[in-house]
Amino acid sequence: MKALTALCSLLLAALFISATSAGDKPNVILIYGDDVGFADIGANGSKLIPTPHIDRLAAEGLNFIDGHCPAATCSASRYTMLTGELAWRKGIAILGPTSAMPILRETYTLPRVFKDAGYATAVIGKWHLGLGTEGIPVDWNGEVKPGPLEIGFDYSFLLPNTNDRVPCVYLENYRVPNLDPDDPITIGERIDPRQTAYPDGRETPEAMTYYMNSHGHNHSVINGIGRIGTMFGGKSALWNDETMGDVFLEKTEAWMDQHLEKNAEQPFFMFLPSQMIHVPRTPHPRYHGKTGLGYRGDAMVELDDSVGTIMKMLEKHGISDDTMVIFSSDNGPVYDDGYQDGTVVKTSSQEVDQGHDGSGPYRGGKYQIYEGGTRVPFIIRWPAKIKPGTSEALVSHTDFMASFAQLFGQSIPDGAAPDSQDTMSALIGEDTVGNEYMIEETRNNLALRNGDWKLIMTKPRPKKKKAKKGNNAPVAATPKFELYHLGDDIAETTNVAEKHPKRFEAMQKMILSISEGESVRSVVGAK
Repeated sequence: MKALTALCSLLLAALFISATSAGDKPNVILIYGDDVGFADIGANGSKLIPTPHIDRLAAEGLNFIDGHCPAATCSASRYTMLTGELAWRKGIAILGPTSAMPILRETYTLPRVFKDAGYATAVIGKWHLGLGTEGIPVDWNGEVKPGPLEIGFDYSFLLPNTNDRVPCVYLENYRVPNLDPDDPITIGERIDPRQTAYPDGRETPEAMTYYMNSHGHNHSVINGIGRIGTMFGGKSALWNDETMGDVFLEKTEAWMDQHLEKNAEQPFFMFLPSQMIHVPRTPHPRYHGKTGLGYRGDAMVELDDSVGTIMKMLEKHGISDDTMVIFSSDNGPVYDDGYQDGTVVKTSSQEVDQGHDGSGPYRGGKYQIYEGGTRVPFIIRWPAKIKPGTSEALVSHTDFMASFAQLFGQSIPDGAAPDSQDTMSALIGEDTVGNEYMIEETRNNLALRNGDWKLIMTKPRPKKKKAKKGNNAPVAATPKFELYHLGDDIAETTNVAEKHPKRFEAMQKMILSISEGESVRSVVGAK
């Protein structure tokens, strides 16, 4: 009898542990907007762009009003989020059309955290993290690898770079769909007389019929839009800019349906990085005129509608309450970013989006280290676990790796994700503080947040000495620092470093240690 009682106790304990584990393994969908500013959504103050579906996420989940992307540029944020390593350590800012994938095969990544927890994984949308191996040109007519499948994703359907860069074709797993072998793709030069030649916007600007470029987006003109980089061939495989959002939704639904039909008990992680509202902004015609802000505002409405469609997919399968949906953005807002699309209205003193400021009360935007560059929409909805509300916790995408590893009871391998801190308790609303210290970056700037305090370090580019006895060696640049107290100065207008020397010196020591190679975890003493 005692043995039977003990066995029953063990079985009950095992069932309890199993139920607890299942409850801590929600499906996870990460919707990553592109160039979406903090105040581009109604929940954060937008008055001119209706975003009812994103606002619903905020109302039913946690809306983090001090949530950050890792960097103020796209490739850098994506790299850091997927690896837990600050992108400047690898010299990553904005990758070009022919860049190799900087995430090496052996790197422990966010999708691998999910794979180790038993998840199915997929990425559908804008990649912009390079493809192929350094020094080896990508063969767009064969297998394009390494890519997402080498770093932990089971399935990928990609916009390979950005929608303003060539090649203007999709990539499904390793291959370009709908490609005609008699019209092969090359980037940079035409190597086969059969290849389709596209107009060069520098020589024939009249070919840019969708709208004109404003700076640098005028090489190959495809679908009436000038692009960065030169492409030949692949006409049958070209994307349609205006239907790109619909295509990504169709692929999302198809993958979700197929997975749940075959493996309903297996949780899934879907990374859905949208191309909206990145340039060229080409909202589907059914969204034209939905705002008074032109293409940018209308594209934001389409992105919001996409969020609503994804939520309907979850409701169709009855898994809405057990799915964690994260909505955020890779960096802050930008207006004229290469095209004359009617977004910017110039006044006597500034450029504005026809009265709408996507940064809200914050200074700066994309490319800038100030709050508007990295403080972005950051919403998490998980009804089974998270109580709705607004959180002032300091949180960052950098910390997804350590946080999800903690949720799953896993350990991060030695040396992996050196800058990722465990903030899961804040992400699910159990902690109202979040990170004690957080690093963000852009180009040659780093910033360190500590509560309301923010220290910015700018490293000027090395300058050459004036010619003297044949010596033109670079001169080591002295970093410049700015200290702000956001509680008193939300717009970062007044440098208070001289008024708070002890605070300045302590934060300066930390940021210098990190800039010289120390991991964030080791410097701030995070787990």
